[in-house]
Amino acid sequence: MLGLISGIVVFVVAITGCMYAFKSEIEDLSQPYRKVAVEQAPYLPPSHLKAQAEAIFPNKVPFRIVYHNPGKAAEILYYQTDPLFYQGVFINPYSSEVIKVKDYTRDFFQVVLRGHFQLWLPRSVGQPIVSVSVLVFLVLLITGTILWWPKRGESRNRFRVNWKNPWQRRFYDLHSVLGFYAQFVLVIMSITGLVWGFEWVANGLYKATGGEKEQIVAAPASKVPENMPDRKLPAIDAVWYQLMEEYPEAATMEMHLPYSAQSAIYARVNPDEETLWKSDYRYFDQHTLEEIEVDAVWGKFENASVSDKIRRMNYDVHIGAIGGLTGKIIAFFASLVAASLPVTGFILWQRRRKEKQKLKAKLEL
Repeated sequence: MLGLISGIVVFVVAITGCMYAFKSEIEDLSQPYRKVAVEQAPYLPPSHLKAQAEAIFPNKVPFRIVYHNPGKAAEILYYQTDPLFYQGVFINPYSSEVIKVKDYTRDFFQVVLRGHFQLWLPRSVGQPIVSVSVLVFLVLLITGTILWWPKRGESRNRFRVNWKNPWQRRFYDLHSVLGFYAQFVLVIMSITGLVWGFEWVANGLYKATGGEKEQIVAAPASKVPENMPDRKLPAIDAVWYQLMEEYPEAATMEMHLPYSAQSAIYARVNPDEETLWKSDYRYFDQHTLEEIEVDAVWGKFENASVSDKIRRMNYDVHIGAIGGLTGKIIAFFASLVAASLPVTGFILWQRRRKEKQKLKAKLEL
């Protein structure tokens, strides 16, 4: 019964996970505004792109500017929670021409993600429901395999689906055999998903691998001087030029604009556009431009320990990106199996329930 109750949630989470698996590939194919012609010219600095976006949203403050590999548009993102405002401005990084303004509140993959993470409910309600359901699914997956495992002397044919069997038996085979072959991937996907759902899972896994740093660290602050420096080059541009020189081969570079006089300039530089775990997270005082070192999981990659790297990999492992296109395909089919398990499980439960009712009726006669 517990599996049936959580099965509906698991079905939704698994199906939306399938949809999200190839997000980047689908966006690149279906959204031409993400691409620009490569020019033999340098990118324009953040302040130039910011000025163009401000002409569209004059009363809003952007929170990050993202540069990509040559051939891709830069993007300026606006986000606030109350009221919800989530907009992206795609800009040609060579000319600062606005290509597209996108409303992410209506974006297909953002809708899918909200379903995957919180069932399209308020986060405070939906996210705990998803977390508990995935935890139940994980327990049932492990215990179900233990109970199903063939005992000594039993037929090894249980490891394959026999399509010649009656349909009732085929459903049992589909439920148990597919679940068996996908269980390793599903266990990993469930655990990595629970890292976001339960703090004790995130902390437990990190400490179990030897981690000692704080996983959530408050962003460092800039020291506000008595006399503000008078510089010709905006601070965000100065930091950007420095990082462009340090990372000439960067695949993506995110520049997070300071939202107050006390906040720091935050940058994330990634050498691989398909994954996140190798990124460098850098912080700079917006007034002195001095780098603010942080001893955290999300700092410089060269300073990350083995446990830090494992923690960093969580998202990439969860969606299969850690294994490239092959990993995403595996994650996709594993999610399909996960979606099928509640369905076949319900059919088997209904069948057993009817058989018990028939047996009970016969005994009463």
